[in-house]
Amino acid sequence: QVQLVESGGGLVQPGGSLRLSCSASENIFFFNDMGWYRQAPGKERELVALINVGGVTNYGDSVKDRFTISRDGAKKTIYLQMNDLRPEDTAVYYCRARVLSRTHWGQGTLVTVSS
Repeated sequence: QVQLVESGGGLVQPGGSLRLSCSASENIFFFNDMGWYRQAPGKERELVALINVGGVTNYGDSVKDRFTISRDGAKKTIYLQMNDLRPEDTAVYYCRARVLSRTHWGQGTLVTVSS
């Protein structure tokens, strides 16, 4: 059973930064892609950022130029560097890993952007 454990969430002021981490129980290059999704209260879960096995990245329109996804294969971890955070970035952030048609999710970490 694949396990994904997120960390790094918390409370930050508008304009601030946070880095989220997602540690996997498997070699991350085993997955076709890994990434981050988020869900705000009353809203659907949405794509934040993805990175595929070849290193190609994809971002949601609302976070382009502010968030960066990266990975460390030796640590079996992916990261999400979030800069210039805004109140509308407040959400639970979930790590996701996909192998063909199988998708695995972490438990989520809460990010709150507020003054």
